[in-house]
Amino acid sequence: MPYPFKLDLARGRVLQIELDEAAIRAASFLDERILTPATKGGWTPLQAYLAQHPAGLQPPLPVHFIFHTGHVGSTLVSRLIDEATPVLSLREPLPLRALAEVQDVLDAAPLEGAVPALTREQCTELLTALLWSWRRGFQTTEAVIIKATSSVARLAAALLDAAPGSRAVYLNLGAEPWLATLLAGENSPIDLRGHAPERLRRLARQRRLPLLAPEALSPGELAALSWLTETTTQQEILSKYQERVLAVDFDAFLTDTRGHLTRILEHFGLPVDPAAVVRALSGPVMTRYSKAPEHPYDPELRAAVVEDSRRRNRGEIVKGLRLLERLLAAGQDP
Repeated sequence: MPYPFKLDLARGRVLQIELDEAAIRAASFLDERILTPATKGGWTPLQAYLAQHPAGLQPPLPVHFIFHTGHVGSTLVSRLIDEATPVLSLREPLPLRALAEVQDVLDAAPLEGAVPALTREQCTELLTALLWSWRRGFQTTEAVIIKATSSVARLAAALLDAAPGSRAVYLNLGAEPWLATLLAGENSPIDLRGHAPERLRRLARQRRLPLLAPEALSPGELAALSWLTETTTQQEILSKYQERVLAVDFDAFLTDTRGHLTRILEHFGLPVDPAAVVRALSGPVMTRYSKAPEHPYDPELRAAVVEDSRRRNRGEIVKGLRLLERLLAAGQDP
């Protein structure tokens, strides 16, 4: 089916490509990594794309969301839902990143004189059209589950408002396990520095803090502020959409995978087949690295990696936690 893969807002166009159900189910990320020399598609002018999805057109399938604070098992949970019930999971669609960036410019425009690519009304119209496109599914699809990139959680309110009947799961971790998990990866410095400018600007707005310079922070301190940014965003969404959003601690999920997966399916209003849940949890998804299934990875290995990180990165973890304690003492309770 035609899938809206990428936005080019500077030129006012949408790249639509053909994807079948197997390709979507296999993809950990719906970004450039799914493209092959055989991929078919082309650019559609933005106005022509919007005309295909007029306001008020009834979307064909329910849609729900997985939001998360990053490094908290969101891809694993998404794949388990795939295995346990007849849904179509879209993992990290690229257009949502573009719209999150537009929203950032819209938020900053009154103070910084920024010129957004879209007005708020145009952004809402495009988001509604994208959601309609993504809600088509295939013959056996009963609902669509969109797993956003962690930083796209700042678009969560817009997504929930654009799909009033939708629900969401918000995966998270406490500060210390999150820091230990993040700092375990060899690409952590790249990940932290890449997200730092946007996260620190968001944190400054959220908590009325001075805008901090990433280069003045150690890796542990930057990780702590990243956790605080994403956790504050989560709390804002939970507060505004109390009945529609279910918070799930990933460590708690791993201690009772059956109970938590069942609760997530029930929250989404999806059919719960206890035998299918057991099959999903006993199948290969729980023994492979969800973002790269060719690599073995299970809860025991994850626990060992996190414990190793606690030993190797103890100094940076302490720096990060102390920074959070200072913010807490100053009345910045996360």
